[in-house]
Amino acid sequence: MVSLRPLLARRLLLPVAIGAAAATGFGFGAASITQALAAPTAAAGAGVSTLAPGGTSFQVLSPEEAAAAARSGRWKVLDVRPVPPLSYAGGHVPGAVHLSEQAFRGPNGQLPFQIWSPAKLASLLSQAGISNRDSVLVYSDGNDVLGAALVSYILEKSGVSKVAIVDGGISGYKAAAQPTTKAFPTFTASSFRPTTVKGLAIPLSELVPLIGKSDVVIVDPRPKAQFEGTDQTFIRNGHIPGAKNIPWQSFTEANNADEAKKNAHKLKSLDDIRALLVSRGVTPDKTVIVSCSTGREASLQYLTLKHLLKYPKVRIYEGSWTEYSASKQPIAVGPEGSPAQPSSL
Repeated sequence: MVSLRPLLARRLLLPVAIGAAAATGFGFGAASITQALAAPTAAAGAGVSTLAPGGTSFQVLSPEEAAAAARSGRWKVLDVRPVPPLSYAGGHVPGAVHLSEQAFRGPNGQLPFQIWSPAKLASLLSQAGISNRDSVLVYSDGNDVLGAALVSYILEKSGVSKVAIVDGGISGYKAAAQPTTKAFPTFTASSFRPTTVKGLAIPLSELVPLIGKSDVVIVDPRPKAQFEGTDQTFIRNGHIPGAKNIPWQSFTEANNADEAKKNAHKLKSLDDIRALLVSRGVTPDKTVIVSCSTGREASLQYLTLKHLLKYPKVRIYEGSWTEYSASKQPIAVGPEGSPAQPSSL
């Protein structure tokens, strides 16, 4: 179990159920979106603060530590379980705001599932009572840790200084007999300044020249069928040439032989994860680029590599296979080491 002591920092928050709109591309209906997502997108760079990377501390807290953080009133808590939010209504960490992971992304005019602009994110977080100065604790359900990881990455990119996830998610939290509530605390909106941290993500234009370089490793955490291209989800299917397939579940207890210990929201020990990576040639001396289908799986491995294992050169390809499959770049089909094939587009 990964357990890092929290740095307690600001007062706690406060729930509101904020669903994802039809604009997020998940089809839950426009009526469920708050006015935050209706806010106009600022022009590139307009009113947006730009920060250098390295300003965010990321932690994984045990259920006991998470409960203590919530009680302290110095962390704001986000329950990012998918909509509909009835699971939130049925019990949540005291003070947790429901802000579904699906509310943080949508179409950008070219691609679906893309992270909203800094202005839209700022409006969304403001409506949830979060400011740039807050420390934010994030959790999802026990099905997987990916929603919590994605939102944590987005908070880092938005310049939040302290971010943590609950090890084991809400299922692990409940299994540890930590307190939950059905009460909806009240709160007021805050003022989150539009901010973006440069250098965390790598665009396609910068990724392409790095493919095949000996000091660069591309990690693809998707399931084997998607990596090898037998799953025909996208317009083109396969992987970025030279990528290594290290499924995201290998970082968690998703496949623990002990049924009682299975939890896809609970991380394995850092020693186990480190040993796995080194055995696959993913070492700290290399530039590591993580890419998946839409950015969720990659977020987990990015956070683990960069913040928990302290790899110094880690970037995430946000566009992931959603963008790459629609580009004219070569792909590889089959197991690792398969040759590149020219684009058919």
